[in-house]
Amino acid sequence: MKFAIRRSDERGNADHGWLKTFHTFSFASYNDSEHEHFGPLRVINEDRVEPKTGFGTHAHREFEIFSYIVRGALEHRDSMGNVEIMKRGDLQMTSAGTGIRHSEHSYGNEQVHFLQIWSVPSTRGLSPKYFTRHFDDAAKKDQWAHVVAPSGAPGVEEKREASGPAPVHSPLDLFATLLSPGKALAHTFQAGAAQRKGYIHVVQTSGYNPKEANGGRVRITAADGSSLDLREGDGAYIMAAPGEELSVENAGETVTEVLLFDME
Repeated sequence: MKFAIRRSDERGNADHGWLKTFHTFSFASYNDSEHEHFGPLRVINEDRVEPKTGFGTHAHREFEIFSYIVRGALEHRDSMGNVEIMKRGDLQMTSAGTGIRHSEHSYGNEQVHFLQIWSVPSTRGLSPKYFTRHFDDAAKKDQWAHVVAPSGAPGVEEKREASGPAPVHSPLDLFATLLSPGKALAHTFQAGAAQRKGYIHVVQTSGYNPKEANGGRVRITAADGSSLDLREGDGAYIMAAPGEELSVENAGETVTEVLLFDME
């Protein structure tokens, strides 16, 4: 297993007043040829949108787009007729397919903090679809909540609202946890013939910080004992053999929110 750190303060970053954003991969005016995508994963934007503002109506096609709400409330409207207010614990998935238009605005009097994640679908020309799922803090406390999984996988329902992971038309699984100090979780990368790709992201829950990462601390460790420490906003690329195990430990003093991708 190999790790490559993606430091928080090396991400693309912009403060537009109404929007404070970080880009793990090239996005908008941020271009970095070394960080264009990883497997099917194309976008991880960590956004904070001020009250009564947001992204006006715009178009997407041929992307799987999911929003993971960390704090506050986000209003979603789209050309499929969906109108929804999403809050902490909600995960919304739009399979853009042949094309949709949508808008996203902060709802209420509080800033909304969320991650917008895009992946490339395995099949082009799909009909647009919309899904929502909810995972409360209890479902994530010191355990992995399986929040996104490939369409057609066991336990994945192609329904607008259901229990279990939201379906994605990409070879990608996403897990989330709220990890307490001193606690550790194991993750075994999926079996199969191909080498697995992983990406781990430590959510910046202590507040907006474009400088060197601080706040919570997470230590990831491979079976051979090699390890890497991450702070809030940091991430890491992971290359793993099928069936290889990763340990994720909270090595800090505060509860830390972590996202882990397991991909082809």
